[in-house]
Amino acid sequence: MSQTTKTHVVIIGAGPAGLTAAYELLAQPDAYSVTILEADSRVGGISKTVRHAGNRMDIGGHRFFSKDERVTAWWEQMLPTQGQPALDERLLGKPANLSPNGPDPETEDRVMLNRQRVSRIYFGGNFYDYPISLKWSTIRNMGLWTTIRAGFSYLASTVHKLPETSLENFYINRFGKVLYSMFFESYTEKVWGRHPRNISADWGAQRVKGLSILALLKNILQKLLPAKMRTVETSLIESFSYPKFGPGQLWETVCDEVRARGGDVRMNQQVTGFVTENNRITTILCGNESIPCDLVLSSMPLRGLIAGLPDAPEAVRRVANGLPYRDFVTVGLLVNRLNLKNTTGIPTLGDIVPDCWIYVQDAGVLLGRIQIFNNWSPYMVQDPLNSVWIGLEYFCAEGDAFWSMEEADCVKLAVSELVRIGVIDAETPILDSCRERVEKAYPAYFDTYDEIETVKSYLDTIENLYCIGRNGQHRYNNMDHSMATAFETVANIQSGSLSRDNIWNVNTEQSYHEKKS
Repeated sequence: MSQTTKTHVVIIGAGPAGLTAAYELLAQPDAYSVTILEADSRVGGISKTVRHAGNRMDIGGHRFFSKDERVTAWWEQMLPTQGQPALDERLLGKPANLSPNGPDPETEDRVMLNRQRVSRIYFGGNFYDYPISLKWSTIRNMGLWTTIRAGFSYLASTVHKLPETSLENFYINRFGKVLYSMFFESYTEKVWGRHPRNISADWGAQRVKGLSILALLKNILQKLLPAKMRTVETSLIESFSYPKFGPGQLWETVCDEVRARGGDVRMNQQVTGFVTENNRITTILCGNESIPCDLVLSSMPLRGLIAGLPDAPEAVRRVANGLPYRDFVTVGLLVNRLNLKNTTGIPTLGDIVPDCWIYVQDAGVLLGRIQIFNNWSPYMVQDPLNSVWIGLEYFCAEGDAFWSMEEADCVKLAVSELVRIGVIDAETPILDSCRERVEKAYPAYFDTYDEIETVKSYLDTIENLYCIGRNGQHRYNNMDHSMATAFETVANIQSGSLSRDNIWNVNTEQSYHEKKS
Protein backbone atom coordinates (compact mmCIF):
# COMPACT_ATOMS: atom_id res chain seq x y z
CA MET A 1 0.00 0.00 0.00
CA SER A 2 1.58 3.28 -1.13
CA GLN A 3 1.84 6.25 1.20
CA THR A 4 1.21 9.82 0.02
CA THR A 5 4.17 12.14 0.59
CA LYS A 6 3.26 15.01 2.86
CA THR A 7 3.69 18.60 1.71
CA HIS A 8 6.26 20.22 4.02
CA VAL A 9 5.12 23.72 4.95
CA VAL A 10 7.54 26.08 6.68
CA ILE A 11 5.90 29.04 8.44
CA ILE A 12 8.05 32.01 9.39
CA GLY A 13 6.69 33.58 12.58
CA ALA A 14 4.59 32.22 15.46
CA GLY A 15 2.25 35.19 15.66
CA PRO A 16 -1.52 35.15 15.04
CA ALA A 17 -1.19 34.56 11.29
CA GLY A 18 1.47 31.86 11.50
CA LEU A 19 -0.12 29.88 14.31
CA THR A 20 -3.59 30.12 12.76
CA ALA A 21 -2.27 28.81 9.44
CA ALA A 22 -0.40 25.96 11.15
CA TYR A 23 -3.45 24.87 13.12
CA GLU A 24 -5.68 24.93 10.06
CA LEU A 25 -3.23 23.01 7.87
CA LEU A 26 -2.72 20.35 10.52
CA ALA A 27 -6.43 19.57 10.43
CA GLN A 28 -5.16 17.38 7.57
CA PRO A 29 -2.14 15.76 9.24
CA ASP A 30 -1.75 13.19 6.48
CA ALA A 31 -1.43 15.91 3.85
CA TYR A 32 0.86 18.45 5.53
CA SER A 33 3.81 18.58 7.87
CA VAL A 34 4.41 21.99 9.43
CA THR A 35 7.51 23.64 10.87
CA ILE A 36 7.24 27.09 12.46
CA LEU A 37 10.38 29.20 12.85
CA GLU A 38 10.00 31.95 15.46
CA ALA A 39 12.76 34.49 16.10
CA ASP A 40 11.53 35.34 19.62
CA SER A 41 11.53 33.19 22.73
CA ARG A 42 7.76 33.70 23.08
CA VAL A 43 4.87 33.06 20.72
CA GLY A 44 2.20 35.58 19.78
CA GLY A 45 4.19 38.29 18.01
CA ILE A 46 3.00 41.66 19.31
CA SER A 47 -0.02 39.78 20.68
CA LYS A 48 2.13 38.05 23.28
CA THR A 49 1.65 38.41 27.02
CA VAL A 50 4.76 39.42 28.97
CA ARG A 51 5.10 38.05 32.50
CA HIS A 52 6.92 39.98 35.21
CA ALA A 53 7.03 39.06 38.91
CA GLY A 54 3.50 37.69 39.02
CA ASN A 55 1.97 40.41 36.83
CA ARG A 56 1.25 40.31 33.11
CA MET A 57 1.50 42.93 30.35
CA ASP A 58 -0.41 43.10 27.09
CA ILE A 59 1.86 44.67 24.47
CA GLY A 60 -0.17 47.28 22.64
CA GLY A 61 -3.56 46.29 24.01
CA HIS A 62 -5.71 43.76 22.16
CA ARG A 63 -9.49 43.91 22.14
CA PHE A 64 -10.89 40.64 20.85
CA PHE A 65 -13.63 41.86 18.51
CA SER A 66 -14.24 40.94 14.90
CA LYS A 67 -16.84 41.19 12.18
CA ASP A 68 -15.45 37.93 10.77
CA GLU A 69 -17.53 35.03 12.08
CA ARG A 70 -14.74 32.57 11.22
CA VAL A 71 -12.50 34.40 13.66
CA THR A 72 -14.98 34.66 16.52
CA ALA A 73 -15.91 30.97 16.21
CA TRP A 74 -12.21 30.06 16.22
CA TRP A 75 -11.58 32.10 19.38
CA GLU A 76 -14.54 30.45 21.09
CA GLN A 77 -13.18 27.02 20.18
CA MET A 78 -9.80 27.81 21.75
CA LEU A 79 -10.97 29.76 24.80
CA PRO A 80 -14.69 29.35 25.61
CA THR A 81 -16.57 32.39 26.89
CA GLN A 82 -17.00 32.69 30.64
CA GLY A 83 -20.08 31.08 32.20
CA GLN A 84 -19.61 32.63 35.67
CA PRO A 85 -18.61 36.12 36.88
CA ALA A 86 -14.93 37.10 36.92
CA LEU A 87 -13.27 38.24 40.14
CA ASP A 88 -14.14 41.93 39.83
CA GLU A 89 -17.69 41.20 38.67
CA ARG A 90 -18.23 38.89 41.63
CA LEU A 91 -16.80 41.24 44.26
CA LEU A 92 -18.54 44.35 42.89
CA GLY A 93 -21.84 42.67 42.02
CA LYS A 94 -21.49 43.88 38.43
CA PRO A 95 -23.74 42.34 35.78
CA ALA A 96 -21.80 39.87 33.66
CA ASN A 97 -22.42 38.77 30.08
CA LEU A 98 -22.24 35.00 30.55
CA SER A 99 -22.31 32.06 28.18
CA PRO A 100 -24.50 29.07 29.15
CA ASN A 101 -22.33 26.20 30.40
CA GLY A 102 -19.20 28.32 29.96
CA PRO A 103 -16.18 27.88 32.27
CA ASP A 104 -15.79 29.65 35.60
CA PRO A 105 -12.78 32.02 35.40
CA GLU A 106 -12.31 31.70 39.16
CA THR A 107 -11.55 28.00 38.84
CA GLU A 108 -10.56 27.47 35.19
CA ASP A 109 -7.86 29.16 33.12
CA ARG A 110 -8.88 28.29 29.57
CA VAL A 111 -11.55 30.97 29.38
CA MET A 112 -12.38 34.16 27.49
CA LEU A 113 -13.83 37.04 29.52
CA ASN A 114 -16.40 39.60 28.40
CA ARG A 115 -15.05 43.06 29.24
CA GLN A 116 -16.54 46.55 29.14
CA ARG A 117 -14.92 48.87 26.63
CA VAL A 118 -13.77 52.12 28.23
CA SER A 119 -11.12 54.21 26.48
CA ARG A 120 -10.73 57.94 26.93
CA ILE A 121 -8.47 60.82 25.98
CA TYR A 122 -6.52 62.55 28.75
CA PHE A 123 -5.70 66.14 27.83
CA GLY A 124 -4.90 69.09 30.06
CA GLY A 125 -5.81 67.14 33.19
CA ASN A 126 -9.31 66.28 31.91
CA PHE A 127 -10.89 63.19 30.36
CA TYR A 128 -12.63 63.24 26.98
CA ASP A 129 -14.40 60.45 25.12
CA TYR A 130 -12.39 58.47 22.59
CA PRO A 131 -13.08 59.12 19.79
CA ILE A 132 -13.93 62.70 20.74
CA SER A 133 -17.70 63.20 21.14
CA LEU A 134 -20.05 66.14 21.38
CA LYS A 135 -21.61 66.11 24.83
CA TRP A 136 -21.86 68.40 27.83
CA SER A 137 -18.78 66.96 29.55
CA THR A 138 -16.68 67.73 26.45
CA ILE A 139 -17.88 71.34 26.37
CA ARG A 140 -17.39 71.72 30.13
CA ASN A 141 -13.83 70.40 29.99
CA MET A 142 -12.86 72.52 26.99
CA GLY A 143 -14.43 75.67 28.44
CA LEU A 144 -16.84 78.07 26.77
CA TRP A 145 -14.24 80.10 24.88
CA THR A 146 -12.43 77.07 23.43
CA THR A 147 -15.77 75.50 22.50
CA ILE A 148 -16.79 78.66 20.61
CA ARG A 149 -13.43 78.75 18.83
CA ALA A 150 -13.76 75.05 17.97
CA GLY A 151 -17.26 75.62 16.58
CA PHE A 152 -16.27 78.50 14.34
CA SER A 153 -13.15 76.62 13.28
CA TYR A 154 -15.27 73.67 12.21
CA LEU A 155 -17.71 75.89 10.32
CA ALA A 156 -14.75 77.47 8.51
CA SER A 157 -13.54 74.01 7.51
CA THR A 158 -16.91 73.20 5.92
CA VAL A 159 -16.75 76.32 3.78
CA HIS A 160 -13.08 76.21 2.87
CA LYS A 161 -12.04 72.63 2.21
CA LEU A 162 -8.32 72.00 2.07
CA PRO A 163 -6.85 69.74 -0.61
CA GLU A 164 -6.39 66.33 1.03
CA THR A 165 -2.72 66.10 0.23
CA SER A 166 -1.79 65.23 3.83
CA LEU A 167 -3.18 63.68 6.99
CA GLU A 168 -3.21 67.14 8.57
CA ASN A 169 -5.63 68.46 5.93
CA PHE A 170 -7.68 65.26 6.22
CA TYR A 171 -8.24 65.91 9.94
CA ILE A 172 -8.83 69.67 9.59
CA ASN A 173 -11.48 69.10 6.91
CA ARG A 174 -13.40 66.84 9.31
CA PHE A 175 -12.90 68.53 12.67
CA GLY A 176 -11.62 72.06 12.11
CA LYS A 177 -8.21 73.36 13.08
CA VAL A 178 -8.88 73.88 16.81
CA LEU A 179 -10.01 70.30 17.53
CA TYR A 180 -7.29 69.00 15.22
CA SER A 181 -4.60 70.81 17.20
CA MET A 182 -6.01 69.58 20.51
CA PHE A 183 -6.77 65.93 19.78
CA PHE A 184 -4.91 64.81 16.66
CA GLU A 185 -1.77 66.80 15.88
CA SER A 186 0.64 65.95 18.71
CA TYR A 187 -0.68 62.41 19.26
CA THR A 188 -0.26 61.50 15.59
CA GLU A 189 3.29 62.84 15.66
CA LYS A 190 4.04 60.78 18.78
CA VAL A 191 2.80 57.60 17.17
CA TRP A 192 4.44 57.97 13.77
CA GLY A 193 7.40 60.23 14.45
CA ARG A 194 6.23 62.54 11.65
CA HIS A 195 4.06 65.61 11.67
CA PRO A 196 0.65 64.93 10.09
CA ARG A 197 1.49 67.38 7.31
CA ASN A 198 4.16 64.89 6.21
CA ILE A 199 1.87 61.82 6.24
CA SER A 200 -0.38 60.83 3.37
CA ALA A 201 -4.11 61.32 3.76
CA ASP A 202 -4.50 57.67 2.71
CA TRP A 203 -3.57 56.68 6.25
CA GLY A 204 -6.61 58.56 7.54
CA ALA A 205 -8.87 56.78 5.08
CA GLN A 206 -7.56 53.44 6.39
CA ARG A 207 -7.63 53.98 10.17
CA VAL A 208 -9.95 56.90 10.95
CA LYS A 209 -12.75 55.51 8.77
CA GLY A 210 -15.81 57.73 8.84
CA LEU A 211 -15.06 59.81 11.93
CA SER A 212 -15.95 63.51 11.64
CA ILE A 213 -18.03 66.18 13.33
CA LEU A 214 -20.96 65.27 11.05
CA ALA A 215 -20.59 61.62 12.06
CA LEU A 216 -20.63 62.63 15.73
CA LEU A 217 -23.79 64.71 15.25
CA LYS A 218 -25.42 61.82 13.36
CA ASN A 219 -24.44 59.51 16.21
CA ILE A 220 -26.20 61.76 18.74
CA LEU A 221 -29.38 61.95 16.63
CA GLN A 222 -29.41 58.21 15.97
CA LYS A 223 -29.28 57.43 19.68
CA LEU A 224 -32.53 59.40 20.10
CA LEU A 225 -34.32 56.99 17.75
CA PRO A 226 -35.77 53.59 18.70
CA ALA A 227 -33.28 50.80 18.07
CA LYS A 228 -35.25 49.34 15.16
CA MET A 229 -35.16 52.70 13.35
CA ARG A 230 -31.37 53.06 13.48
CA THR A 231 -30.23 52.37 9.95
CA VAL A 232 -26.55 53.30 10.16
CA GLU A 233 -23.64 52.25 12.27
CA THR A 234 -24.26 54.11 15.49
CA SER A 235 -21.58 53.43 18.06
CA LEU A 236 -18.23 51.92 18.81
CA ILE A 237 -18.33 48.50 20.37
CA GLU A 238 -19.23 48.66 24.04
CA SER A 239 -17.69 45.34 25.06
CA PHE A 240 -15.11 42.90 23.82
CA SER A 241 -13.72 39.47 24.59
CA TYR A 242 -10.40 39.03 26.35
CA PRO A 243 -8.42 35.99 27.50
CA LYS A 244 -8.13 35.56 31.26
CA PHE A 245 -4.33 36.00 31.11
CA GLY A 246 -4.08 38.37 28.17
CA PRO A 247 -3.77 37.84 24.41
CA GLY A 248 -0.65 35.72 24.66
CA GLN A 249 -2.66 33.07 26.49
CA LEU A 250 -4.65 32.43 23.30
CA TRP A 251 -1.52 31.98 21.20
CA GLU A 252 0.19 29.84 23.82
CA THR A 253 -2.92 27.65 23.75
CA VAL A 254 -2.88 27.49 19.95
CA CYS A 255 0.84 26.64 20.01
CA ASP A 256 0.12 23.72 22.33
CA GLU A 257 -2.64 22.56 19.96
CA VAL A 258 -0.31 22.83 16.95
CA ARG A 259 2.28 20.69 18.70
CA ALA A 260 -0.40 18.21 19.73
CA ARG A 261 -1.31 17.88 16.04
CA GLY A 262 2.30 17.11 15.18
CA GLY A 263 3.55 20.60 14.30
CA ASP A 264 7.19 21.51 15.01
CA VAL A 265 7.40 24.96 16.64
CA ARG A 266 10.99 26.15 17.01
CA MET A 267 11.80 29.21 19.10
CA ASN A 268 14.76 31.62 18.82
CA GLN A 269 15.10 30.77 15.13
CA GLN A 270 16.06 33.81 13.03
CA VAL A 271 15.59 33.27 9.29
CA THR A 272 18.56 34.79 7.44
CA GLY A 273 18.04 33.81 3.81
CA PHE A 274 16.62 31.54 1.15
CA VAL A 275 17.76 29.28 -1.66
CA THR A 276 15.59 29.61 -4.77
CA GLU A 277 15.28 27.65 -8.00
CA ASN A 278 12.85 28.06 -10.91
CA ASN A 279 10.79 30.72 -9.10
CA ARG A 280 10.44 28.58 -6.00
CA ILE A 281 12.00 28.64 -2.54
CA THR A 282 13.66 25.28 -2.02
CA THR A 283 15.54 25.88 1.23
CA ILE A 284 15.29 28.25 4.20
CA LEU A 285 18.51 29.34 5.89
CA CYS A 286 18.16 29.63 9.65
CA GLY A 287 21.34 30.05 11.68
CA ASN A 288 23.61 27.19 10.69
CA GLU A 289 20.70 25.09 9.48
CA SER A 290 19.28 24.62 5.98
CA ILE A 291 15.62 23.60 6.03
CA PRO A 292 14.06 22.16 2.84
CA CYS A 293 10.48 23.19 2.10
CA ASP A 294 7.63 22.70 -0.32
CA LEU A 295 5.60 25.76 0.72
CA VAL A 296 6.59 28.90 2.65
CA LEU A 297 4.20 31.12 4.62
CA SER A 298 6.02 34.26 5.71
CA SER A 299 4.96 36.77 8.34
CA MET A 300 8.46 38.25 8.65
CA PRO A 301 8.87 41.95 7.73
CA LEU A 302 8.98 42.49 3.99
CA ARG A 303 12.29 44.31 4.32
CA GLY A 304 13.96 41.21 5.75
CA LEU A 305 12.17 38.84 3.40
CA ILE A 306 13.35 40.66 0.28
CA ALA A 307 16.87 40.98 1.69
CA GLY A 308 17.04 37.19 1.99
CA LEU A 309 15.83 36.42 -1.53
CA PRO A 310 18.93 36.17 -3.77
CA ASP A 311 17.18 36.91 -7.06
CA ALA A 312 15.19 39.97 -5.98
CA PRO A 313 15.73 42.82 -8.51
CA GLU A 314 17.41 46.00 -7.33
CA ALA A 315 14.22 48.04 -7.84
CA VAL A 316 12.36 45.68 -5.50
CA ARG A 317 15.16 45.85 -2.91
CA ARG A 318 15.08 49.65 -2.98
CA VAL A 319 11.34 49.77 -2.23
CA ALA A 320 11.54 47.09 0.48
CA ASN A 321 14.48 48.81 2.18
CA GLY A 322 12.50 52.05 2.27
CA LEU A 323 9.40 50.61 3.93
CA PRO A 324 9.12 52.34 7.32
CA TYR A 325 8.22 50.92 10.70
CA ARG A 326 7.50 52.39 14.10
CA ASP A 327 8.95 50.62 17.11
CA PHE A 328 7.38 50.36 20.53
CA VAL A 329 8.35 50.41 24.21
CA THR A 330 6.09 49.54 27.13
CA VAL A 331 7.13 50.49 30.66
CA GLY A 332 5.29 48.47 33.31
CA LEU A 333 4.75 50.16 36.67
CA LEU A 334 3.18 48.74 39.81
CA VAL A 335 1.72 51.33 42.20
CA ASN A 336 -0.75 51.24 45.06
CA ARG A 337 -2.95 54.00 43.63
CA LEU A 338 -3.42 56.52 40.82
CA ASN A 339 -4.10 60.20 41.29
CA LEU A 340 -7.14 59.99 38.99
CA LYS A 341 -10.70 60.15 40.30
CA ASN A 342 -13.33 57.72 39.06
CA THR A 343 -16.28 59.97 38.23
CA THR A 344 -17.80 57.64 35.62
CA GLY A 345 -20.23 55.74 37.84
CA ILE A 346 -18.65 52.49 36.66
CA PRO A 347 -17.63 50.40 39.70
CA THR A 348 -14.06 49.10 39.76
CA LEU A 349 -11.84 47.32 42.26
CA GLY A 350 -10.23 49.99 44.44
CA ASP A 351 -12.46 52.57 42.67
CA ILE A 352 -9.73 53.20 40.08
CA VAL A 353 -10.70 54.79 36.76
CA PRO A 354 -12.34 52.12 34.56
CA ASP A 355 -10.30 52.73 31.41
CA CYS A 356 -8.51 49.95 29.56
CA TRP A 357 -6.58 52.53 27.55
CA ILE A 358 -5.98 56.22 28.19
CA TYR A 359 -4.74 58.23 25.21
CA VAL A 360 -2.34 60.94 26.36
CA GLN A 361 -2.68 63.92 24.01
CA ASP A 362 -0.49 66.40 25.93
CA ALA A 363 2.35 67.52 23.69
CA GLY A 364 4.65 68.13 26.67
CA VAL A 365 5.31 64.42 27.29
CA LEU A 366 6.56 61.58 25.12
CA LEU A 367 4.02 59.18 26.62
CA GLY A 368 1.40 58.08 24.11
CA ARG A 369 -0.99 55.75 25.96
CA ILE A 370 -1.56 54.26 29.38
CA GLN A 371 -2.93 50.76 29.82
CA ILE A 372 -4.53 49.78 33.13
CA PHE A 373 -4.18 46.03 33.17
CA ASN A 374 -6.53 45.63 36.17
CA ASN A 375 -9.37 46.64 33.85
CA TRP A 376 -8.42 44.38 30.96
CA SER A 377 -8.56 41.40 33.31
CA PRO A 378 -8.16 41.27 37.09
CA TYR A 379 -6.18 38.08 36.57
CA MET A 380 -3.41 40.07 34.86
CA VAL A 381 -2.50 41.50 38.27
CA GLN A 382 -1.12 39.50 41.17
CA ASP A 383 -2.92 41.64 43.78
CA PRO A 384 -5.70 43.59 42.01
CA LEU A 385 -7.34 44.57 45.31
CA ASN A 386 -4.35 46.51 46.60
CA SER A 387 -2.27 47.51 43.58
CA VAL A 388 -2.60 49.00 40.10
CA TRP A 389 -0.49 47.55 37.29
CA ILE A 390 -0.14 49.95 34.36
CA GLY A 391 1.67 49.92 31.03
CA LEU A 392 3.08 53.18 29.68
CA GLU A 393 3.32 53.05 25.90
CA TYR A 394 5.95 54.91 23.92
CA PHE A 395 6.38 55.03 20.15
CA CYS A 396 9.95 55.38 18.93
CA ALA A 397 12.51 54.22 16.38
CA GLU A 398 14.88 51.36 17.03
CA GLY A 399 18.25 52.82 17.94
CA ASP A 400 17.02 56.33 18.79
CA ALA A 401 17.69 58.01 22.14
CA PHE A 402 14.56 56.69 23.84
CA TRP A 403 14.97 53.14 22.53
CA SER A 404 18.62 53.08 23.62
CA MET A 405 18.07 54.31 27.19
CA GLU A 406 19.15 52.14 30.07
CA GLU A 407 16.07 50.53 31.60
CA ALA A 408 16.43 52.41 34.91
CA ASP A 409 16.62 55.76 33.08
CA CYS A 410 13.61 54.84 30.94
CA VAL A 411 11.54 53.99 34.02
CA LYS A 412 12.65 57.21 35.73
CA LEU A 413 11.54 59.26 32.71
CA ALA A 414 8.19 57.45 32.57
CA VAL A 415 7.53 58.12 36.25
CA SER A 416 8.41 61.81 35.87
CA GLU A 417 5.98 62.17 32.97
CA LEU A 418 3.16 60.58 34.99
CA VAL A 419 3.84 63.07 37.78
CA ARG A 420 3.93 65.98 35.31
CA ILE A 421 0.46 65.22 33.90
CA GLY A 422 -1.03 64.38 37.31
CA VAL A 423 -1.57 60.63 36.95
CA ILE A 424 0.47 59.93 40.10
CA ASP A 425 1.97 62.11 42.84
CA ALA A 426 5.68 62.67 43.24
CA GLU A 427 5.46 60.76 46.54
CA THR A 428 3.71 57.71 45.02
CA PRO A 429 5.89 54.65 45.71
CA ILE A 430 6.85 52.58 42.67
CA LEU A 431 6.43 49.00 43.88
CA ASP A 432 7.90 47.35 40.78
CA SER A 433 8.80 48.15 37.18
CA CYS A 434 9.95 46.59 33.92
CA ARG A 435 10.47 47.51 30.28
CA GLU A 436 9.61 45.64 27.07
CA ARG A 437 10.87 46.73 23.65
CA VAL A 438 9.22 45.56 20.40
CA GLU A 439 10.81 46.08 17.00
CA LYS A 440 8.70 46.87 13.92
CA ALA A 441 5.45 46.94 15.88
CA TYR A 442 3.70 49.28 13.43
CA PRO A 443 4.18 49.12 9.64
CA ALA A 444 3.89 52.71 8.42
CA TYR A 445 2.33 54.13 5.25
CA PHE A 446 4.93 56.62 4.03
CA ASP A 447 8.38 56.77 2.37
CA THR A 448 8.37 54.01 -0.29
CA TYR A 449 5.01 52.56 0.76
CA ASP A 450 3.28 54.10 -2.27
CA GLU A 451 5.49 51.81 -4.40
CA ILE A 452 4.72 48.62 -2.45
CA GLU A 453 2.96 47.07 -5.46
CA THR A 454 6.44 46.62 -6.93
CA VAL A 455 7.33 44.35 -4.00
CA LYS A 456 4.02 42.50 -4.00
CA SER A 457 4.15 41.83 -7.74
CA TYR A 458 7.63 40.34 -7.43
CA LEU A 459 6.69 38.17 -4.44
CA ASP A 460 3.69 36.81 -6.34
CA THR A 461 6.09 35.39 -8.94
CA ILE A 462 7.54 33.03 -6.32
CA GLU A 463 5.16 30.13 -6.77
CA ASN A 464 5.35 28.55 -3.31
CA LEU A 465 5.50 31.73 -1.18
CA TYR A 466 2.55 33.29 0.66
CA CYS A 467 2.84 36.53 2.65
CA ILE A 468 0.57 36.67 5.70
CA GLY A 469 0.01 38.77 8.79
CA ARG A 470 0.77 42.33 9.78
CA ASN A 471 4.46 42.59 8.89
CA GLY A 472 4.23 39.90 6.23
CA GLN A 473 1.99 42.25 4.23
CA HIS A 474 3.26 45.56 5.68
CA ARG A 475 -0.29 46.47 6.64
CA TYR A 476 -1.53 48.01 9.89
CA ASN A 477 -3.80 45.02 10.55
CA ASN A 478 -5.76 44.14 13.64
CA MET A 479 -5.28 40.61 14.96
CA ASP A 480 -8.41 39.25 13.28
CA HIS A 481 -7.25 40.54 9.91
CA SER A 482 -3.92 38.77 10.35
CA MET A 483 -5.84 35.58 11.12
CA ALA A 484 -7.98 36.12 8.02
CA THR A 485 -4.87 36.21 5.83
CA ALA A 486 -4.06 32.76 7.23
CA PHE A 487 -7.55 31.43 6.52
CA GLU A 488 -7.39 32.70 2.94
CA THR A 489 -3.93 31.24 2.41
CA VAL A 490 -4.88 27.80 3.69
CA ALA A 491 -7.98 27.84 1.48
CA ASN A 492 -5.82 28.63 -1.56
CA ILE A 493 -3.32 25.89 -0.71
CA GLN A 494 -6.04 23.29 -0.24
CA SER A 495 -7.91 24.27 -3.40
CA GLY A 496 -4.78 24.60 -5.52
CA SER A 497 -5.53 28.24 -6.36
CA LEU A 498 -2.49 30.15 -7.61
CA SER A 499 -4.00 33.57 -6.93
CA ARG A 500 -2.79 35.75 -4.07
CA ASP A 501 -5.36 38.52 -4.54
CA ASN A 502 -7.74 37.31 -1.84
CA ILE A 503 -4.84 37.20 0.65
CA TRP A 504 -3.48 40.67 -0.13
CA ASN A 505 -7.02 42.12 -0.14
CA VAL A 506 -7.83 41.25 3.49
CA ASN A 507 -8.59 44.47 5.39
CA THR A 508 -8.93 46.78 2.41
CA GLU A 509 -12.56 47.69 3.10
CA GLN A 510 -13.23 51.25 4.20
CA SER A 511 -15.38 50.56 7.29
CA TYR A 512 -14.27 51.36 10.80
CA HIS A 513 -12.86 48.29 12.55
CA GLU A 514 -14.64 48.65 15.87
CA LYS A 515 -18.10 49.82 14.89
CA LYS A 516 -21.30 47.88 15.27
CA SER A 517 -24.62 48.27 13.53
